[in-house]
Amino acid sequence: MIQERILELTEYGLVTGLVEPEDRRFTINRLLELFHLDELEDEVAAAYAKRTPMTQESAEAALEDILNEMLDYAAEDGLMPEDTITYRDLFDTKIMSMLVPRPSEVIKKFQALYQISPKEATDYFYKLSRDTNYIRRYRIKKDQKWTADTEFGTLDITINLSKPEKDPKAIAAAKLAKQSGYPKCLLCKENEGYAGRVNHPARQNHRIIPVTINHSDWFFQYSPYVYYNEHCIVFNAEHTPMKIEKATFGKLLDFVEQFPHYFVGSNADLPIVGGSILSHDHFQGGHYEFAMAKAPVEKELTFKGFEDVKAGIVKWPMSVIRISAPQKERLIELADKILLAWRGYTDEDAFIFAETEGEPHNTITPIARKRGNDYELDLVLRNNITTEEHPLGVYHPHAKLHHIKKENIGLIEVMGLAVLPARLKDEMAALEQAILDGAEIREDEVLAKHADWVEEFLPKYGFTAGSGLEGEITPEKLHEIIQTEIGLVFKEVLLDAGVYKCTEEGRKAFRKFVDTVNA
Repeated sequence: MIQERILELTEYGLVTGLVEPEDRRFTINRLLELFHLDELEDEVAAAYAKRTPMTQESAEAALEDILNEMLDYAAEDGLMPEDTITYRDLFDTKIMSMLVPRPSEVIKKFQALYQISPKEATDYFYKLSRDTNYIRRYRIKKDQKWTADTEFGTLDITINLSKPEKDPKAIAAAKLAKQSGYPKCLLCKENEGYAGRVNHPARQNHRIIPVTINHSDWFFQYSPYVYYNEHCIVFNAEHTPMKIEKATFGKLLDFVEQFPHYFVGSNADLPIVGGSILSHDHFQGGHYEFAMAKAPVEKELTFKGFEDVKAGIVKWPMSVIRISAPQKERLIELADKILLAWRGYTDEDAFIFAETEGEPHNTITPIARKRGNDYELDLVLRNNITTEEHPLGVYHPHAKLHHIKKENIGLIEVMGLAVLPARLKDEMAALEQAILDGAEIREDEVLAKHADWVEEFLPKYGFTAGSGLEGEITPEKLHEIIQTEIGLVFKEVLLDAGVYKCTEEGRKAFRKFVDTVNA
């Protein structure tokens, strides 16, 4: 069986273009060596040759089963320390590395295609990242995704199920493992080709593309957890902390100049409102248009000395200034002026403080894109102040929303895509059944946190919590209602994260800041 799987995986490599026909024997022999086999039996090869050839589609569909059977064999033959998710992930990455071209080959092909068009280059690299199983297609498919219509546009909602949960044995092994500073983090260039360990994922099938942005050395890769189409990461060649400054705007705009079909943005550089990896300067981008990008300008603005730059407040639950112009240098200058003004801005009446006890609170989440001949920057004003009432952040999801979303609101959420925790899959299924059955939700240890929410939204649809809806509504319709209401909770999450509220008073305070920039 293992010999058949080796032939299948080699054919997968040939069909997807990872393996050249001249490298077929070489690839088979490398896989035989990996599985401690001395030969490929003639009868196995002859029988395999009679099978129906794979297509790209059938190859993609077959990969998960091929790898699972190879991993089962490896576990039975003692080639892995334990048969756990962690060790299986380490070993299947090693298997796939037998098919992956060297970094120099990938870079040369990318650069050659870039001369034809940037899109051809990224199309090639994205397909490679999926075919090598760096992006595990079969796990991404498990993510639950839907949309929710709001007055701010159509929001994207996803329950993230593609990250495997760590098993207890792996957690215990990680505690005992030698602590290493190599690679320094998951974004460092040293991850390329790294074998991994119990407390660091394997990356033998990982490739990165060097890019120069704003005269500095960076790299381009895709995220293994694709939250949207062609979800890419652009990261500094050096392990240096996140920092939003004038040069940041130059780098973002330089990237979209080189890849005009992509947007790119940066998480903020402060805790709570920043990303999950603040220790390594990086951006996220991709070939996708978020709801925020589609949102119109609700109030046009003029900045003194920048009358040639279009500007306005965006109709969005968070506080966004959009600026655009044909010359990126003009945007860089204006964005820097806005940033510097915001860094030092305090408005006690609006509960905005630049700093307290020497701790800075104001920063910006910037997003760049091309629109025709114009460059465009969305500057999202952020503040990470905390209080006794809101210990996780005043401009953070408030406690009543934590039953759905408690985590930080980073770049992806800011633009209108909710990345919700995996726990919600089982919780929502149980909640729907409890509503249908008329069960007492408050008495359920897991579901109790959703009780106030259910009592609040059910009357909108003509129902009462606890009365039981079996026969009054189909499970499918209730599921649709729950998804709609989760989307509306995410809208409230974004409203909480907005430093200026979408009210007459909030917009007046927003204009007060703009006046300060113009002063």
